[in-house]
Formats: sequence, structure tokens, C-alpha cells
Amino acid sequence: MRGALRGKLLHIYTWLVIIWLSSPIAVMILFGFNDKKSKSNTSWQGFTLKWYQQLFEIDGLTTALRNSILIAIVATIITVVIGTMLGLAVGRYQFRGHGTTNFLVFAAISTPELVMGASLLSLFVSGNVPRDSTTIIIAHVLFSLSFVVVTVRARVITLDPSMEEAAKDLGASAWGTFHQVTLPAIMPGVAAGAMLSFALSIDDYVVTSFVNGSTMTFPLWIVGSVKTGIPPQVNVMGTLIFGIGVLIAIANAVMARRRSA
Repeated sequence: MRGALRGKLLHIYTWLVIIWLSSPIAVMILFGFNDKKSKSNTSWQGFTLKWYQQLFEIDGLTTALRNSILIAIVATIITVVIGTMLGLAVGRYQFRGHGTTNFLVFAAISTPELVMGASLLSLFVSGNVPRDSTTIIIAHVLFSLSFVVVTVRARVITLDPSMEEAAKDLGASAWGTFHQVTLPAIMPGVAAGAMLSFALSIDDYVVTSFVNGSTMTFPLWIVGSVKTGIPPQVNVMGTLIFGIGVLIAIANAVMARRRSA
């Protein structure tokens, strides 16, 4: 009975934590349907679908969302290419500076965003680099790279080297071995790193606020609109982004289950 009681309490506690973590998302989704009559969107005033129909009517918000998506896509592509190669090197080979490389990878993860943003701002200002979408992409690559390296490295460590050796024995070239054996084997880690990199990029505020110049992104626009009132379109866009992320995560989980089966 004591064990059963502990099991029930743990079950209840788990669901309470899930509800607590999900409540802000639920509020965001709910207020995307709020038929507000004033600038404020903090009290429920009725149900409507018009904000989904008027999703792109605020030009500044639409531009900011477009900037965020484009920057996140470019930064993710660059991060995945560099991070995959670095993850392979760190996870498979021993070379001079291997320990230092590992240390720098994890140091970048633990570095506060405030420190990274201030250091990048100093670098760009001292180098007379104009701050725009390019500097934002550079910043996003820098703070996302370590996450891709870690996920790919964890996958590489679990690989069986005999699979690549067998491919080479059968006449495959170095590129053929990588393309047909290594890359498919580490693809779950690459995909996880890509999704994590995209999520970190599209919702970053702290580092972006240091290096954006006049370029406006989705998080920066939301913070700037707090004084005048956040429009319901922000909640709708947030809901759509969240929904797409959930669908991608579900699809990745289904594919991983099929691969394991």
C-alpha cells in the first residue's frame, strides 16, 4: 500500500508539473481567439477567429516574423554543417587540443547570453562591422553551434566502427562511406541538433538585442510592443510556431521509432 501511494503521488506530481509548464502556452493559444475591443489583450472579451484571418495585417510584425524565420533557417544550415563535422571530429578522433575543444564546446553552452551578447557587440564595434541580419546570423551560429556538436558527438560515440570498415572493404570511397553509412547513422543526432538550433535562433532576444542594429526580429518586436499593447496576432503567430514545432517533434519521434523497429 505504501508503494502504491508513492506511485500515485508521483503520478499526481508529474501531471501538476506538466500543467504548470503548459499553462503559459495554453494562455497564449486562448488569447489568440480573444475578441478584444481595446488595445489591451489581457482580459477575455469573447471568442473570434478574425485574428487568424487578419494575421498579416500588421506590416512591422509580419516583417519581424519573416526576418526571424529567414535568420533561423540560414543560421541552422550553417550551424548543422559546421557542428556535424566538429561533432564527428570530437567524437571519433583523438588529436592535439581535443580536450581544449571539448572544454570550449561546453563553455559556450554555459556562457550567459548577456556575456556573449556584450562580447559580440564589442567585437563588431571594434571592427567597425555594421550590425544587421548578418551579425545576427553570426551570433546565432555561435551560441547554437555547441548544442549541435554535443548531440552529434553523443550519436557518434555509439556508432560501431565495423560498419564503416565493412563499407571500405567492399570498395566504398571515403565520401561514399560517409554518405551511405556514417551520415544515415548519425542523422537522428543531426536532426535533433537542427531542431534545437532553429528553436534557439527563432526565439532569441538577449543576444539579438545586442547585435541587431536596425533589423527587427519577432522577439524584439514583441518586447517593443508591450508599452502600446501586444496585438492578438502575436498570440496567433506564437500558436502556429508552437504547433509546427510539435508536429516536427512528433514526426521525428515516429521516424526514430520506425528506425529502431
